[in-house]
Amino acid sequence: MALSPAFLDELRARTPLPGLIGRKTRLLKSGRNWKGCCPFHGEKTPSFYVYDDHFHCFGCGAHGDAISFLMRAEGAAFPEAVERLAAEAGLEVPKPSAQDAARERRARDLHAVMAAAAEAYHRRLFLPEGRPALDYLRRRGLKEQTIRDFLLGWAPGGRGAIAADLRGEDITEDQLIEAGLLREGEGGEPSRDFFFSRVMFPIRDRRGRVIAFGGRILGDGQPKYVNSPETPLFRKRLGLYGLDLAREGAFRGATVVAVEGYMDVIALHQAGFTGAVAPLGTALTPEQLEELWRISPEPVLCFDGDAAGARAAARAAELALPLISTERTLRLATLPAGEDPDTLTAKRGPAAFQGVLDAARPMSDALFGLITEGRPSATPEQRAALRNRLAGVAGTITDKSLAAEYRRVLLDRFFAASRIKPGGRPPPPRRPARPVIEAGPVRAERARMMFAIILRHPWILSQVEEAIGLLDLPEGPAAQLRAAILAWPVAAEPLDSEGLIAHLAKYGVEDAVAWALMPTGLPLAARPEALPGEVEEGFWHFFLRLRGEAELIEDQQEARQTLAETNDASAQRRLILVTEALDAIRRGEAASGAAGDAA
Repeated sequence: MALSPAFLDELRARTPLPGLIGRKTRLLKSGRNWKGCCPFHGEKTPSFYVYDDHFHCFGCGAHGDAISFLMRAEGAAFPEAVERLAAEAGLEVPKPSAQDAARERRARDLHAVMAAAAEAYHRRLFLPEGRPALDYLRRRGLKEQTIRDFLLGWAPGGRGAIAADLRGEDITEDQLIEAGLLREGEGGEPSRDFFFSRVMFPIRDRRGRVIAFGGRILGDGQPKYVNSPETPLFRKRLGLYGLDLAREGAFRGATVVAVEGYMDVIALHQAGFTGAVAPLGTALTPEQLEELWRISPEPVLCFDGDAAGARAAARAAELALPLISTERTLRLATLPAGEDPDTLTAKRGPAAFQGVLDAARPMSDALFGLITEGRPSATPEQRAALRNRLAGVAGTITDKSLAAEYRRVLLDRFFAASRIKPGGRPPPPRRPARPVIEAGPVRAERARMMFAIILRHPWILSQVEEAIGLLDLPEGPAAQLRAAILAWPVAAEPLDSEGLIAHLAKYGVEDAVAWALMPTGLPLAARPEALPGEVEEGFWHFFLRLRGEAELIEDQQEARQTLAETNDASAQRRLILVTEALDAIRRGEAASGAAGDAA
Protein backbone atom coordinates (compact mmCIF):
# COMPACT_ATOMS: atom_id res chain seq x y z
CA MET A 1 0.00 0.00 0.00
CA ALA A 2 1.97 2.99 -1.29
CA LEU A 3 0.75 6.17 0.40
CA SER A 4 2.40 9.55 0.23
CA PRO A 5 4.23 10.82 3.33
CA ALA A 6 2.09 13.98 3.13
CA PHE A 7 -1.13 11.96 3.51
CA LEU A 8 0.27 9.89 6.39
CA ASP A 9 1.50 13.03 8.16
CA GLU A 10 -1.95 14.62 7.84
CA LEU A 11 -3.58 11.43 9.13
CA ARG A 12 -1.32 11.43 12.18
CA ALA A 13 -1.96 15.14 12.78
CA ARG A 14 -5.74 14.58 12.64
CA THR A 15 -5.68 11.65 15.10
CA PRO A 16 -5.49 12.86 18.72
CA LEU A 17 -3.35 10.21 20.39
CA PRO A 18 -4.77 10.62 23.94
CA GLY A 19 -8.26 9.89 22.62
CA LEU A 20 -7.13 6.87 20.62
CA ILE A 21 -4.95 5.34 23.31
CA GLY A 22 -7.42 6.25 26.07
CA ARG A 23 -9.74 3.57 24.68
CA LYS A 24 -7.23 0.92 25.76
CA THR A 25 -5.81 2.29 28.99
CA ARG A 26 -6.74 5.01 31.46
CA LEU A 27 -4.66 8.13 30.91
CA LEU A 28 -4.06 10.98 33.33
CA LYS A 29 -2.78 14.45 32.47
CA SER A 30 0.92 14.90 33.28
CA GLY A 31 2.00 18.46 32.51
CA ARG A 32 1.23 18.99 28.83
CA ASN A 33 1.37 15.23 28.15
CA TRP A 34 -0.49 12.12 29.39
CA LYS A 35 0.58 9.01 31.26
CA GLY A 36 -0.91 5.67 32.21
CA CYS A 37 -0.19 1.98 32.59
CA CYS A 38 1.20 0.42 29.45
CA PRO A 39 -1.40 -1.56 27.48
CA PHE A 40 1.33 -3.84 26.10
CA HIS A 41 2.75 -5.27 29.33
CA GLY A 42 1.36 -5.69 32.81
CA GLU A 43 2.45 -2.93 35.16
CA LYS A 44 1.06 -1.29 38.28
CA THR A 45 3.13 1.90 38.20
CA PRO A 46 2.50 4.05 35.09
CA SER A 47 5.51 4.27 32.78
CA PHE A 48 3.61 4.76 29.50
CA TYR A 49 3.63 8.36 28.19
CA VAL A 50 1.55 9.87 25.39
CA TYR A 51 2.74 12.99 23.55
CA ASP A 52 1.23 15.03 20.72
CA ASP A 53 2.51 12.80 17.94
CA HIS A 54 3.90 9.62 19.55
CA PHE A 55 3.79 7.32 22.57
CA HIS A 56 6.64 5.76 24.54
CA CYS A 57 6.78 3.18 27.33
CA PHE A 58 9.79 3.48 29.59
CA GLY A 59 9.07 0.00 30.90
CA CYS A 60 8.95 -2.21 27.79
CA GLY A 61 10.26 0.26 25.20
CA ALA A 62 7.09 0.32 23.07
CA HIS A 63 7.20 3.38 20.86
CA GLY A 64 5.28 4.66 17.85
CA ASP A 65 2.51 6.78 16.38
CA ALA A 66 -1.25 6.35 15.94
CA ILE A 67 -0.88 3.85 13.09
CA SER A 68 1.64 1.64 14.88
CA PHE A 69 -0.45 1.77 18.08
CA LEU A 70 -3.50 0.41 16.29
CA MET A 71 -1.40 -2.26 14.59
CA ARG A 72 0.14 -3.33 17.90
CA ALA A 73 -2.91 -3.00 20.15
CA GLU A 74 -5.43 -4.65 17.84
CA GLY A 75 -3.29 -6.70 15.48
CA ALA A 76 -4.41 -4.61 12.50
CA ALA A 77 -2.40 -4.73 9.30
CA PHE A 78 -1.00 -1.44 8.05
CA PRO A 79 -3.69 -0.93 5.35
CA GLU A 80 -6.47 -1.75 7.85
CA ALA A 81 -5.06 0.61 10.48
CA VAL A 82 -4.81 3.42 7.94
CA GLU A 83 -8.34 2.84 6.65
CA ARG A 84 -9.84 2.88 10.16
CA LEU A 85 -7.99 5.99 11.30
CA ALA A 86 -8.78 7.78 8.05
CA ALA A 87 -12.50 7.01 8.46
CA GLU A 88 -12.46 8.49 11.98
CA ALA A 89 -10.50 11.53 10.81
CA GLY A 90 -12.81 12.19 7.86
CA LEU A 91 -10.08 11.56 5.30
CA GLU A 92 -10.35 9.56 2.12
CA VAL A 93 -7.46 7.19 1.58
CA PRO A 94 -6.02 8.04 -1.84
CA LYS A 95 -6.19 5.26 -4.37
CA PRO A 96 -2.70 4.46 -5.58
CA SER A 97 -2.12 4.88 -9.28
CA ALA A 98 0.82 4.00 -11.45
CA GLN A 99 1.84 7.67 -11.39
CA ASP A 100 1.60 7.78 -7.57
CA ALA A 101 3.68 4.64 -7.22
CA ALA A 102 6.29 6.08 -9.57
CA ARG A 103 6.30 9.37 -7.67
CA GLU A 104 6.77 7.52 -4.37
CA ARG A 105 9.65 5.50 -5.76
CA ARG A 106 11.21 8.67 -7.11
CA ALA A 107 10.86 10.40 -3.71
CA ARG A 108 12.50 7.45 -2.00
CA ASP A 109 15.28 7.60 -4.56
CA LEU A 110 15.69 11.35 -4.01
CA HIS A 111 16.02 10.88 -0.25
CA ALA A 112 18.86 8.47 -0.98
CA VAL A 113 20.43 11.01 -3.36
CA MET A 114 20.28 13.76 -0.72
CA ALA A 115 21.73 11.49 1.97
CA ALA A 116 24.62 10.55 -0.31
CA ALA A 117 25.22 14.21 -1.20
CA ALA A 118 25.31 15.21 2.47
CA GLU A 119 27.93 12.56 3.16
CA ALA A 120 29.96 13.67 0.15
CA TYR A 121 29.96 17.34 1.21
CA HIS A 122 30.83 16.28 4.77
CA ARG A 123 33.81 14.21 3.60
CA ARG A 124 35.16 17.14 1.56
CA LEU A 125 35.11 19.37 4.65
CA PHE A 126 37.94 17.28 6.14
CA LEU A 127 40.02 17.20 2.95
CA PRO A 128 42.74 19.82 2.34
CA GLU A 129 40.42 21.72 -0.03
CA GLY A 130 37.88 22.07 2.78
CA ARG A 131 40.36 23.36 5.34
CA PRO A 132 39.30 27.05 5.03
CA ALA A 133 35.68 26.07 5.72
CA LEU A 134 36.66 23.86 8.64
CA ASP A 135 38.80 26.66 10.10
CA TYR A 136 35.85 29.04 9.72
CA LEU A 137 33.55 26.70 11.67
CA ARG A 138 36.18 26.23 14.39
CA ARG A 139 36.66 30.01 14.65
CA ARG A 140 32.90 30.26 15.19
CA GLY A 141 33.40 28.08 18.25
CA LEU A 142 32.01 24.79 16.94
CA LYS A 143 33.44 21.56 18.34
CA GLU A 144 34.26 18.70 16.01
CA GLN A 145 31.45 16.57 17.46
CA THR A 146 28.96 19.37 16.75
CA ILE A 147 30.23 19.62 13.18
CA ARG A 148 29.68 15.88 12.75
CA ASP A 149 26.28 15.88 14.49
CA PHE A 150 24.98 18.49 12.04
CA LEU A 151 26.82 16.83 9.12
CA LEU A 152 28.28 20.17 8.05
CA GLY A 153 30.20 20.08 4.80
CA TRP A 154 31.98 21.89 1.97
CA ALA A 155 30.96 22.33 -1.66
CA PRO A 156 34.15 22.99 -3.70
CA GLY A 157 34.44 25.51 -6.48
CA GLY A 158 35.14 23.18 -9.40
CA ARG A 159 32.46 22.28 -11.95
CA GLY A 160 30.97 18.77 -11.64
CA ALA A 161 32.27 18.03 -8.14
CA ILE A 162 29.05 16.60 -6.70
CA ALA A 163 28.35 14.52 -9.81
CA ALA A 164 31.87 13.07 -9.59
CA ASP A 165 31.45 12.28 -5.89
CA LEU A 166 28.18 10.42 -6.49
CA ARG A 167 29.08 8.67 -9.73
CA GLY A 168 29.85 5.47 -7.87
CA GLU A 169 26.43 5.57 -6.15
CA ASP A 170 24.57 4.83 -9.41
CA ILE A 171 22.95 8.29 -9.29
CA THR A 172 21.99 9.89 -12.58
CA GLU A 173 22.34 13.49 -13.70
CA ASP A 174 18.55 13.78 -13.96
CA GLN A 175 18.25 12.80 -10.31
CA LEU A 176 20.81 15.42 -9.32
CA ILE A 177 18.85 18.07 -11.22
CA GLU A 178 15.55 16.96 -9.67
CA ALA A 179 17.12 17.01 -6.20
CA GLY A 180 18.33 20.60 -6.75
CA LEU A 181 22.02 19.68 -6.66
CA LEU A 182 22.67 20.60 -10.31
CA ARG A 183 21.41 23.43 -12.48
CA GLU A 184 20.28 22.33 -15.91
CA GLY A 185 22.51 23.76 -18.64
CA GLU A 186 21.16 26.36 -21.07
CA GLY A 187 21.79 26.62 -24.77
CA GLY A 188 23.49 23.26 -24.99
CA GLU A 189 25.86 23.95 -22.09
CA PRO A 190 26.48 21.13 -19.58
CA SER A 191 24.79 21.15 -16.20
CA ARG A 192 26.66 22.84 -13.36
CA ASP A 193 26.69 22.57 -9.60
CA PHE A 194 24.02 24.51 -7.72
CA PHE A 195 26.35 24.92 -4.73
CA PHE A 196 30.02 25.83 -5.08
CA SER A 197 32.60 27.33 -2.73
CA ARG A 198 30.16 27.24 0.19
CA VAL A 199 29.94 25.79 3.70
CA MET A 200 27.07 23.32 3.52
CA PHE A 201 24.26 22.94 6.07
CA PRO A 202 22.03 19.89 5.45
CA ILE A 203 18.34 20.67 6.06
CA ARG A 204 16.38 17.71 7.44
CA ASP A 205 12.68 17.03 7.79
CA ARG A 206 11.00 16.14 11.06
CA ARG A 207 11.96 12.50 10.51
CA GLY A 208 15.64 13.33 10.13
CA ARG A 209 15.89 12.83 6.36
CA VAL A 210 18.01 15.30 4.35
CA ILE A 211 15.68 17.19 2.01
CA ALA A 212 17.73 20.28 1.08
CA PHE A 213 20.85 22.29 1.80
CA GLY A 214 21.79 25.77 2.86
CA GLY A 215 25.15 27.06 1.66
CA ARG A 216 27.17 29.93 3.18
CA ILE A 217 29.88 31.67 1.20
CA LEU A 218 33.23 32.27 2.86
CA GLY A 219 34.21 35.93 2.97
CA ASP A 220 32.03 38.89 2.05
CA GLY A 221 30.46 37.72 -1.22
CA GLN A 222 26.73 37.93 -1.90
CA PRO A 223 24.37 36.32 -1.41
CA LYS A 224 25.76 35.19 1.92
CA TYR A 225 23.36 32.22 2.15
CA VAL A 226 21.73 30.20 -0.64
CA ASN A 227 19.13 27.48 -0.10
CA SER A 228 18.22 24.60 -2.36
CA PRO A 229 15.53 25.35 -4.93
CA GLU A 230 12.09 23.90 -4.34
CA THR A 231 11.98 20.20 -5.24
CA PRO A 232 9.63 17.26 -4.75
CA LEU A 233 11.19 16.92 -1.28
CA PHE A 234 11.61 20.56 -0.26
CA ARG A 235 9.32 23.56 0.14
CA LYS A 236 11.00 26.41 1.95
CA ARG A 237 7.89 27.70 3.73
CA LEU A 238 7.16 24.32 5.31
CA GLY A 239 10.51 23.47 6.91
CA LEU A 240 12.52 24.50 9.94
CA TYR A 241 16.25 24.05 10.36
CA GLY A 242 16.99 21.74 13.28
CA LEU A 243 13.40 20.49 13.52
CA ASP A 244 14.29 16.81 13.91
CA LEU A 245 16.70 17.54 16.76
CA ALA A 246 14.31 20.01 18.40
CA ARG A 247 11.58 17.34 18.50
CA GLU A 248 13.94 15.12 20.45
CA GLY A 249 14.97 18.04 22.66
CA ALA A 250 11.35 18.96 23.42
CA PHE A 251 10.66 15.31 24.28
CA ARG A 252 13.36 15.60 26.94
CA GLY A 253 12.02 18.88 28.30
CA ALA A 254 13.96 21.53 26.34
CA THR A 255 12.36 24.89 25.58
CA VAL A 256 11.47 25.17 21.89
CA VAL A 257 12.90 28.45 20.60
CA ALA A 258 12.94 29.84 17.06
CA VAL A 259 15.99 31.97 16.22
CA GLU A 260 17.16 33.58 13.01
CA GLY A 261 20.03 31.63 11.46
CA TYR A 262 21.60 28.22 10.99
CA MET A 263 24.69 29.09 13.05
CA ASP A 264 22.46 30.33 15.87
CA VAL A 265 20.70 26.95 15.96
CA ILE A 266 23.95 25.01 15.94
CA ALA A 267 25.57 27.18 18.62
CA LEU A 268 22.52 26.86 20.87
CA HIS A 269 22.39 23.08 20.51
CA GLN A 270 26.09 22.94 21.39
CA ALA A 271 25.38 25.10 24.46
CA GLY A 272 22.62 22.73 25.61
CA PHE A 273 19.53 24.46 24.16
CA THR A 274 18.40 21.44 22.17
CA GLY A 275 14.97 22.87 21.27
CA ALA A 276 16.39 25.53 18.91
CA VAL A 277 15.15 25.84 15.30
CA ALA A 278 15.28 28.51 12.59
CA PRO A 279 13.20 29.40 9.53
CA LEU A 280 14.93 28.80 6.23
CA GLY A 281 16.19 32.27 5.43
CA THR A 282 12.77 33.94 5.47
CA ALA A 283 10.29 35.28 8.01
CA LEU A 284 8.20 32.68 9.84
CA THR A 285 5.26 31.28 7.91
CA PRO A 286 1.94 29.91 9.21
CA GLU A 287 3.07 26.41 8.25
CA GLN A 288 6.25 26.80 10.30
CA LEU A 289 4.25 28.01 13.29
CA GLU A 290 2.09 24.91 12.98
CA GLU A 291 5.26 22.79 13.07
CA LEU A 292 6.41 24.59 16.21
CA TRP A 293 3.07 23.97 17.90
CA ARG A 294 3.24 20.30 17.03
CA ILE A 295 6.20 19.96 19.40
CA SER A 296 5.38 22.64 22.00
CA PRO A 297 2.20 24.50 23.01
CA GLU A 298 4.18 27.66 23.85
CA PRO A 299 7.38 28.01 21.82
CA VAL A 300 9.57 31.09 22.18
CA LEU A 301 10.31 33.40 19.25
CA CYS A 302 13.67 35.12 19.78
CA PHE A 303 14.41 38.45 18.08
CA ASP A 304 17.30 40.90 17.87
CA GLY A 305 17.17 43.85 20.23
CA ASP A 306 17.20 46.49 17.47
CA ALA A 307 14.57 48.18 15.33
CA ALA A 308 14.68 45.39 12.73
CA GLY A 309 14.08 42.85 15.50
CA ALA A 310 11.10 44.82 16.78
CA ARG A 311 9.62 44.92 13.27
CA ALA A 312 10.16 41.18 12.88
CA ALA A 313 8.49 40.55 16.24
CA ALA A 314 5.49 42.67 15.25
CA ARG A 315 5.15 40.78 11.95
CA ALA A 316 5.36 37.44 13.72
CA ALA A 317 2.74 38.47 16.28
CA GLU A 318 0.39 39.66 13.55
CA LEU A 319 0.86 36.37 11.70
CA ALA A 320 0.29 34.26 14.82
CA LEU A 321 -2.76 35.99 16.31
CA PRO A 322 -5.39 34.39 14.04
CA LEU A 323 -3.83 31.00 14.82
CA ILE A 324 -3.45 31.08 18.61
CA SER A 325 -5.95 29.51 20.98
CA THR A 326 -6.27 28.62 24.65
CA GLU A 327 -4.22 25.50 23.84
CA ARG A 328 -1.37 27.08 21.90
CA THR A 329 0.31 30.45 22.04
CA LEU A 330 3.77 32.05 21.90
CA ARG A 331 6.30 33.83 24.05
CA LEU A 332 8.55 36.56 22.68
CA ALA A 333 12.17 37.05 23.74
CA THR A 334 14.51 39.92 22.90
CA LEU A 335 18.30 39.62 22.66
CA PRO A 336 20.65 42.29 24.02
CA ALA A 337 21.40 44.96 21.42
CA GLY A 338 24.13 43.93 19.01
CA GLU A 339 24.05 40.25 19.97
CA ASP A 340 22.68 37.11 18.38
CA PRO A 341 22.41 33.70 20.10
CA ASP A 342 25.70 32.57 18.55
CA THR A 343 27.77 35.53 19.79
CA LEU A 344 25.94 35.74 23.11
CA THR A 345 26.68 32.16 24.11
CA ALA A 346 30.26 32.47 22.84
CA LYS A 347 30.99 35.61 24.88
CA ARG A 348 28.97 35.07 28.04
CA GLY A 349 28.10 31.39 28.10
CA PRO A 350 24.81 29.47 28.23
CA ALA A 351 23.60 31.35 31.32
CA ALA A 352 23.28 34.54 29.29
CA PHE A 353 20.93 32.96 26.78
CA GLN A 354 19.01 31.23 29.55
CA GLY A 355 18.41 34.69 30.96
CA VAL A 356 16.95 35.73 27.60
CA LEU A 357 14.58 32.75 27.68
CA ASP A 358 13.61 33.41 31.30
CA ALA A 359 12.71 36.99 30.37
CA ALA A 360 10.52 35.92 27.43
CA ARG A 361 7.12 37.62 27.66
CA PRO A 362 3.76 36.04 26.95
CA MET A 363 2.16 37.19 23.72
CA SER A 364 -0.54 39.10 25.62
CA ASP A 365 2.09 41.09 27.50
CA ALA A 366 4.38 41.86 24.57
CA LEU A 367 1.65 42.72 22.07
CA PHE A 368 0.75 46.16 23.44
CA GLY A 369 4.30 47.45 23.06
CA LEU A 370 4.67 45.98 19.58
CA ILE A 371 1.50 47.73 18.38
CA THR A 372 1.99 51.09 20.06
CA GLU A 373 5.72 51.48 19.40
CA GLY A 374 6.26 54.57 17.25
CA ARG A 375 2.55 55.41 16.99
CA PRO A 376 1.71 58.94 18.15
CA SER A 377 -1.05 59.41 20.71
CA ALA A 378 -0.93 63.11 21.54
CA THR A 379 -4.26 64.15 20.03
CA PRO A 380 -7.76 62.71 20.40
CA GLU A 381 -7.65 61.61 16.77
CA GLN A 382 -4.36 59.77 17.25
CA ARG A 383 -5.57 58.11 20.44
CA ALA A 384 -8.79 57.00 18.75
CA ALA A 385 -6.80 55.58 15.83
CA LEU A 386 -4.52 53.70 18.20
CA ARG A 387 -7.43 52.38 20.20
CA ASN A 388 -9.13 51.16 17.02
CA ARG A 389 -5.88 49.48 16.01
CA LEU A 390 -5.65 47.65 19.35
CA ALA A 391 -9.25 46.48 19.14
CA GLY A 392 -8.79 45.44 15.52
CA VAL A 393 -5.69 43.38 16.29
CA ALA A 394 -7.49 41.53 19.09
CA GLY A 395 -10.39 40.92 16.71
CA THR A 396 -8.17 38.87 14.39
CA ILE A 397 -8.04 36.06 16.97
CA THR A 398 -10.40 33.33 15.83
CA ASP A 399 -11.28 32.07 19.32
CA LYS A 400 -14.03 34.49 20.43
CA SER A 401 -13.47 34.21 24.19
CA LEU A 402 -9.71 34.58 23.78
CA ALA A 403 -10.22 37.58 21.46
CA ALA A 404 -12.38 39.21 24.13
CA GLU A 405 -9.68 38.66 26.77
CA TYR A 406 -6.97 40.14 24.54
CA ARG A 407 -9.19 43.10 23.73
CA ARG A 408 -9.78 43.75 27.42
CA VAL A 409 -6.07 43.47 28.27
CA LEU A 410 -4.98 45.76 25.42
CA LEU A 411 -7.61 48.43 26.09
CA ASP A 412 -6.95 48.33 29.84
CA ARG A 413 -3.32 49.18 29.12
CA PHE A 414 -4.37 51.82 26.58
CA PHE A 415 -6.61 53.62 29.04
CA ALA A 416 -4.03 53.33 31.82
CA ALA A 417 -1.39 54.85 29.56
CA SER A 418 -3.77 57.60 28.42
CA ARG A 419 -4.64 58.81 31.91
CA ILE A 420 -1.15 59.99 32.92
CA LYS A 421 1.55 60.66 30.35
CA PRO A 422 5.21 60.53 31.36
CA GLY A 423 6.14 63.88 32.91
CA GLY A 424 2.52 65.01 32.88
CA ARG A 425 -0.09 65.43 35.57
CA PRO A 426 -3.26 63.51 36.22
CA PRO A 427 -6.40 65.28 34.99
CA PRO A 428 -8.10 67.46 37.63
CA PRO A 429 -11.15 65.96 39.34
CA ARG A 430 -14.49 67.00 37.90
CA ARG A 431 -15.76 68.02 41.34
CA PRO A 432 -14.57 68.04 44.97
CA ALA A 433 -13.73 64.56 46.16
CA ARG A 434 -16.31 62.77 48.26
CA PRO A 435 -15.45 60.78 51.38
CA VAL A 436 -13.96 57.46 50.35
CA ILE A 437 -16.40 54.59 50.52
CA GLU A 438 -15.01 51.06 50.69
CA ALA A 439 -15.83 49.65 47.24
CA GLY A 440 -14.84 46.01 47.79
CA PRO A 441 -17.93 44.88 49.73
CA VAL A 442 -20.18 46.87 47.40
CA ARG A 443 -18.72 45.20 44.30
CA ALA A 444 -19.14 41.81 45.94
CA GLU A 445 -22.78 42.58 46.72
CA ARG A 446 -23.47 43.70 43.15
CA ALA A 447 -21.77 40.58 41.82
CA ARG A 448 -23.99 38.51 44.15
CA MET A 449 -27.13 40.09 42.74
CA MET A 450 -25.99 39.58 39.15
CA PHE A 451 -25.28 35.89 39.75
CA ALA A 452 -28.59 35.45 41.61
CA ILE A 453 -30.35 36.63 38.44
CA ILE A 454 -28.35 34.14 36.33
CA LEU A 455 -29.02 31.27 38.75
CA ARG A 456 -32.78 31.88 38.71
CA HIS A 457 -32.96 32.57 34.96
CA PRO A 458 -30.08 30.71 33.23
CA TRP A 459 -31.69 31.15 29.81
CA ILE A 460 -30.02 34.55 29.76
CA LEU A 461 -26.58 32.91 29.65
CA SER A 462 -26.69 32.55 25.88
CA GLN A 463 -26.84 36.36 25.68
CA VAL A 464 -24.39 37.28 28.44
CA GLU A 465 -21.86 34.43 28.63
CA GLU A 466 -19.11 36.39 26.87
CA ALA A 467 -19.93 39.56 28.82
CA ILE A 468 -19.45 38.03 32.27
CA GLY A 469 -16.14 36.62 31.10
CA LEU A 470 -14.90 40.20 30.66
CA LEU A 471 -15.61 41.35 34.21
CA ASP A 472 -12.92 41.96 36.79
CA LEU A 473 -14.68 40.18 39.67
CA PRO A 474 -13.67 40.14 43.32
CA GLU A 475 -11.95 36.99 44.52
CA GLY A 476 -14.09 34.50 46.37
CA PRO A 477 -17.61 33.25 45.64
CA ALA A 478 -18.17 35.51 42.63
CA ALA A 479 -15.05 34.33 40.80
CA GLN A 480 -15.81 30.70 41.73
CA LEU A 481 -19.34 30.97 40.37
CA ARG A 482 -18.21 32.49 37.10
CA ALA A 483 -15.64 29.75 36.49
CA ALA A 484 -18.15 26.99 37.20
CA ILE A 485 -20.97 28.60 35.21
CA LEU A 486 -18.78 29.12 32.14
CA ALA A 487 -17.81 25.43 32.32
CA TRP A 488 -21.48 24.39 31.88
CA PRO A 489 -22.15 23.04 28.37
CA VAL A 490 -25.14 25.31 27.85
CA ALA A 491 -26.29 23.68 24.62
CA ALA A 492 -26.14 20.17 26.09
CA GLU A 493 -28.63 20.60 28.95
CA PRO A 494 -31.99 22.32 29.50
CA LEU A 495 -31.61 25.95 30.45
CA ASP A 496 -33.38 25.78 33.78
CA SER A 497 -32.41 26.89 37.27
CA GLU A 498 -32.39 23.40 38.78
CA GLY A 499 -30.13 22.03 36.06
CA LEU A 500 -27.64 24.84 36.49
CA ILE A 501 -27.56 24.54 40.29
CA ALA A 502 -27.11 20.75 40.01
CA HIS A 503 -24.22 21.30 37.60
CA LEU A 504 -22.57 23.76 39.98
CA ALA A 505 -22.77 21.22 42.81
CA LYS A 506 -20.42 18.97 40.79
CA TYR A 507 -17.85 21.76 40.90
CA GLY A 508 -18.01 22.06 44.67
CA VAL A 509 -19.36 25.60 44.72
CA GLU A 510 -22.52 24.96 46.75
CA ASP A 511 -21.43 27.58 49.30
CA ALA A 512 -21.03 30.16 46.53
CA VAL A 513 -24.54 29.31 45.23
CA ALA A 514 -25.99 29.73 48.74
CA TRP A 515 -24.14 33.06 49.04
CA ALA A 516 -25.64 34.33 45.78
CA LEU A 517 -29.18 33.27 46.65
CA MET A 518 -29.32 34.70 50.17
CA PRO A 519 -32.73 36.42 50.20
CA THR A 520 -31.51 39.62 51.81
CA GLY A 521 -31.60 42.50 49.34
CA LEU A 522 -32.17 40.45 46.18
CA PRO A 523 -33.62 42.43 43.27
CA LEU A 524 -36.96 41.71 41.63
CA ALA A 525 -35.14 40.31 38.60
CA ALA A 526 -33.80 37.44 40.76
CA ARG A 527 -37.28 36.19 41.63
CA PRO A 528 -38.46 33.08 39.75
CA GLU A 529 -41.61 34.86 38.51
CA ALA A 530 -39.72 37.81 36.97
CA LEU A 531 -40.60 38.56 33.35
CA PRO A 532 -37.90 38.24 30.65
CA GLY A 533 -37.69 42.00 30.17
CA GLU A 534 -37.19 42.51 33.91
CA VAL A 535 -34.51 39.81 33.98
CA GLU A 536 -32.53 41.37 31.11
CA GLU A 537 -32.75 44.89 32.53
CA GLY A 538 -31.75 43.66 35.99
CA PHE A 539 -28.75 41.75 34.70
CA TRP A 540 -27.40 44.65 32.65
CA HIS A 541 -28.03 47.05 35.55
CA PHE A 542 -25.66 45.14 37.83
CA PHE A 543 -23.25 44.12 35.09
CA LEU A 544 -22.69 47.74 34.04
CA ARG A 545 -22.07 48.81 37.63
CA LEU A 546 -19.33 46.19 37.84
CA ARG A 547 -17.57 47.57 34.76
CA GLY A 548 -14.83 50.18 35.02
CA GLU A 549 -15.16 53.73 33.70
CA ALA A 550 -12.94 53.08 30.68
CA GLU A 551 -14.95 50.01 29.72
CA LEU A 552 -18.24 51.86 30.16
CA ILE A 553 -17.04 54.65 27.87
CA GLU A 554 -16.33 52.00 25.26
CA ASP A 555 -19.72 50.34 25.89
CA GLN A 556 -21.45 53.69 25.49
CA GLN A 557 -19.78 54.37 22.15
CA GLU A 558 -20.68 50.90 20.88
CA ALA A 559 -24.26 51.30 22.08
CA ARG A 560 -24.56 54.64 20.26
CA GLN A 561 -23.23 53.09 17.07
CA THR A 562 -25.64 50.14 17.35
CA LEU A 563 -28.57 52.47 17.93
CA ALA A 564 -27.59 54.59 14.93
CA GLU A 565 -27.35 51.49 12.73
CA THR A 566 -30.50 49.68 13.90
CA ASN A 567 -32.77 52.28 15.53
CA ASP A 568 -33.90 49.38 17.71
CA ALA A 569 -35.72 49.87 21.04
CA SER A 570 -33.48 47.38 22.83
CA ALA A 571 -30.38 49.24 21.60
CA GLN A 572 -31.86 52.47 22.90
CA ARG A 573 -32.55 50.87 26.28
CA ARG A 574 -29.00 49.54 26.43
CA LEU A 575 -27.60 53.02 25.72
CA ILE A 576 -29.74 54.47 28.53
CA LEU A 577 -28.52 51.83 31.00
CA VAL A 578 -24.87 52.35 30.06
CA THR A 579 -25.18 56.12 30.33
CA GLU A 580 -26.85 55.85 33.74
CA ALA A 581 -24.08 53.56 35.00
CA LEU A 582 -21.37 55.86 33.65
CA ASP A 583 -23.00 58.92 35.21
CA ALA A 584 -23.24 57.08 38.54
CA ILE A 585 -19.52 56.33 38.51
CA ARG A 586 -18.63 59.92 37.60
CA ARG A 587 -20.80 61.24 40.42
CA GLY A 588 -18.89 59.03 42.82
CA GLU A 589 -21.95 56.90 43.49
CA ALA A 590 -20.40 53.57 42.45
CA ALA A 591 -20.37 52.45 46.06
CA SER A 592 -23.56 53.94 47.33
CA GLY A 593 -26.30 52.12 45.48
CA ALA A 594 -25.93 48.44 46.34
CA ALA A 595 -28.87 48.33 48.66
CA GLY A 596 -30.89 50.70 46.55
CA ASP A 597 -30.41 48.48 43.52
CA ALA A 598 -32.20 45.68 45.31
CA ALA A 599 -35.87 45.35 45.92
